[in-house]
Amino acid sequence: MEHLTEQERVRRAKLKDLETQNIDAFGSRFDRTTNTQELNVTYQEMTKEALDELSQKPIRIAGRIMTKRGKGKAGFAHIMDQYGQIQIYVRQDNLSEQEFELFNKSDLGDIIGVIGTMMKTRMGELTVKVDQYVHLTKALRPLPEKWHGLKDVEERYRRRYLDLMTNDDTRNTFITRSLILQSIREYLNNKGFLEVETPILHSILGGGAARPFETHHNALDMPFYLRIAPELYLKRLLVGGLEGVYELGRNFRNEGISIKHNPEFTMLELYQAYGDMETMMDLTEDIVNYLSEKILKTSTLSYNDKTIELSKPWKRIHMADAVKDKLGIDFKDPKMTFGIAKDFALSKKLEVPKHYTGPGHILDLLFETFVEEDIVQPTFIYGHPVEISPLAKKNINDSRFTDRFELFIDGREYGNAFTELNNPVDQKERFESQIKEKALGNVEAGEMDLDYIEALEYGMPPAGGLGLGIDRFIMLFTNSRSIRDVILFPHMRQKK
Repeated sequence: MEHLTEQERVRRAKLKDLETQNIDAFGSRFDRTTNTQELNVTYQEMTKEALDELSQKPIRIAGRIMTKRGKGKAGFAHIMDQYGQIQIYVRQDNLSEQEFELFNKSDLGDIIGVIGTMMKTRMGELTVKVDQYVHLTKALRPLPEKWHGLKDVEERYRRRYLDLMTNDDTRNTFITRSLILQSIREYLNNKGFLEVETPILHSILGGGAARPFETHHNALDMPFYLRIAPELYLKRLLVGGLEGVYELGRNFRNEGISIKHNPEFTMLELYQAYGDMETMMDLTEDIVNYLSEKILKTSTLSYNDKTIELSKPWKRIHMADAVKDKLGIDFKDPKMTFGIAKDFALSKKLEVPKHYTGPGHILDLLFETFVEEDIVQPTFIYGHPVEISPLAKKNINDSRFTDRFELFIDGREYGNAFTELNNPVDQKERFESQIKEKALGNVEAGEMDLDYIEALEYGMPPAGGLGLGIDRFIMLFTNSRSIRDVILFPHMRQKK
């Protein structure tokens, strides 16, 4: 007991006291009939006099004690459930001797259930007048002080349970997150898409450009990757005859951690037979506007001290045009070569990796370095070079570029979409190019997936595909600066 604080010793003494009274300190079932949200909606607008005259059935509510005051024969407390707080009023002459003693000896953080009726105090605060008091859980540690106990941001992430307990904004963020996920499913299901589940363990690296997590399956004696994207499995389903599929789940990338990146993150990935890149642009606008109207009730929001307008249509600009507007170099010029592009990049003091072999690599480098961060309003950047788009169909008018877009808002990528490559001959050549890049040092390059090539040889319909970074949209909708603010348990460096 030497390592315990004084408060922790006192609470453990109270625990023993409960045990001597044959009271279960860690409780049992308590059937609730309401919650704080329902009580506020139902009774908040009623006057004190109207509530006093109202014929009421007893209500049953439970929660954690967050404040407590009063001595003698009466006392007040605030209890908190998932939706918020409500005051309770306890009088000695309304309760048994044991119940009133339980209230008096209760600590902040204890979880209780009460049965009673609604009233308002002279100050007009909505309150539960308690007729029965039930101890449910003894808290053996004191709550952190609301303004001081969790001011360390890292501690908020490490001990999210305390953050949720003491921070209304945090709790509301994760309630909003849940509503966003529900609403995405609602929208897509109503559009006829099927939600599916595909493997998380992949035997072949593919579906995106990223460094993977690697593991080993003992029974099969095989290496596996945690998926970086479900793309190649979802497109197999189009081959099989499903015409609209989506998956809302976790992807894993063994890369750096920042305010924009977490090793595991949530993606929406979907595919629509007989669509294309522009189909996906329209669908993206519609999904985001559906969410903004349903969750925010407006298409205008504030993020990073900027006003973002989500109402459609959004700006659409070719990547080569965006770079030309910014830097003056024209990658659509038929005379553009890798040498010209590389010299230009070097003149801008950029490092050119040795696995860069085409002008498209340089175009992407220039865009990421000089253009991306200045995009504020929702903008579709399309026409990505073929060198960096191994799964996208080439543009019919200029085969150096693909029918692919990325969505940018306030300098960040939120989505990626293609007119899907369904030509197995072309796809095999793209995979071979990826293998060559890997040999030159590109650790994010994909591998040859012969089973996927075989699937395409049976025929995949023309299609559009889309991936949206859900965590980033939740950051946008909740005005959160870091991805750690919208992931319940973000990955952190271990404490020493």
